[in-house]
Amino acid sequence: MDTLRLGLEWFLNPDHAPLLIAQEHGWFAEANIDLDIVEPDAHMDAVDAINDGTLDMAITEPLHLVEDRAEGASVVGFARFLHTNGGVMYLRGRGIERPRDMVGARIQYPGAPGPGGPAIVQTMIEHDGGTAEADDFTPVNNSFYHTDALAEDKADVATLVFYNFELVEAQHRGLDAGFFALKDWGIPDFCQLIMITTPEHLQARHDAFARFVRVLRRGVDFLHQKPEAAASIYRRRAHVEDDDTLTPKTFAATLPCFTYDFGMTDAYYAALEHWMFERGLIDAQPGADVYWTNELALPVAAPSTSAAM
Repeated sequence: MDTLRLGLEWFLNPDHAPLLIAQEHGWFAEANIDLDIVEPDAHMDAVDAINDGTLDMAITEPLHLVEDRAEGASVVGFARFLHTNGGVMYLRGRGIERPRDMVGARIQYPGAPGPGGPAIVQTMIEHDGGTAEADDFTPVNNSFYHTDALAEDKADVATLVFYNFELVEAQHRGLDAGFFALKDWGIPDFCQLIMITTPEHLQARHDAFARFVRVLRRGVDFLHQKPEAAASIYRRRAHVEDDDTLTPKTFAATLPCFTYDFGMTDAYYAALEHWMFERGLIDAQPGADVYWTNELALPVAAPSTSAAM
């Protein structure tokens, strides 16, 4: 039995449902895998954790994969499983109705006061015909509690939010929330969840990772094909309380986000790298060929028998 320790990017939530579905049905055990899901108490540097043996792999977003590799980290992504609509959330009636209204805004984002939040908002403003400088904004760090930051008037906008989570949460709380999507305002859409490890780990445990990806794909299939059963399993395994009325809504909004296409293209990463480089988020553009592989993500055709016929 191969033990694989997987680090989550956030607390356990519907984004991770394929893993829980597969555990429920014993599919990892069938694949000779003992999967240990690690939910971080605080921010964890996934690459460091893999290198020191705490983890074997982790979930992250393409933005962080590019950032880590541009900084020289030995890291590789090998499967994408979720693609949501991500962007900037605001509350209507407070002076913001279109991106160029965000000039001078207080921006909520977990990495504050780092450059990521202003880079996103500034790009949107410019794409909407406005002008802004990075120092025109006030960074706000309310951790991952984006909706609270807006509701409590700690910030004017929040980024980076997932439509299937924060927008659903805001609506559930009766807030009149609006949303500017990355893809609509000049930014490569990096609101996707991917699996990463190090090249060394991938080479040493290639077969175990390949079996993991096959089981992950099976979990995604089940979610799309049997959504009611999947929701029931998720509630039980995630210990969702009976009076929790928000989680069923986020689960339903998350279901369409699970993708059958686990692969990613060099062209996508080239566009993401270019935007990050132009905005000063990275100092180098390493190229996707050194940090992304589709060898486990894309199905492999069976050997042809025509030559023997």
